[in-house]
Amino acid sequence: MLGERQNLQEQQKCLQAVHVYIRQHLDEPLNRVLLSTVAGFSVPHLHRLFATATGESMGTAIRRMRMERAGRKLRMGAVDITEVALAAGYASHAAFGKAFKKRFGLTPSAFRELSCMAATQLLRKR
Repeated sequence: MLGERQNLQEQQKCLQAVHVYIRQHLDEPLNRVLLSTVAGFSVPHLHRLFATATGESMGTAIRRMRMERAGRKLRMGAVDITEVALAAGYASHAAFGKAFKKRFGLTPSAFRELSCMAATQLLRKR
């Protein structure tokens, strides 16, 4: 019983390290092999643990975090939507706009027009 608890705590610590790494390296290419190295687990094992702990795949979590960061940049007044799109990992303004609208229900331009409070509320919804 104690061994299981310690194992669970170690897994949580490793998953937290992966989460921190992702947040600190959102501007860089992130892949499952790199993240499994950070965690010290095999790719399939990390994938299972991550999905079980968070309810989403690592790829989905990374896209969500990048999109939320893009939303914060727009809320703070980022002028060039294309720059925000590229920083979020999208190759074009159009692809970013489609993904942004799917995530938040508004185009990036419409989101930028929201009050700070309304934009913040949308960003906090999961």
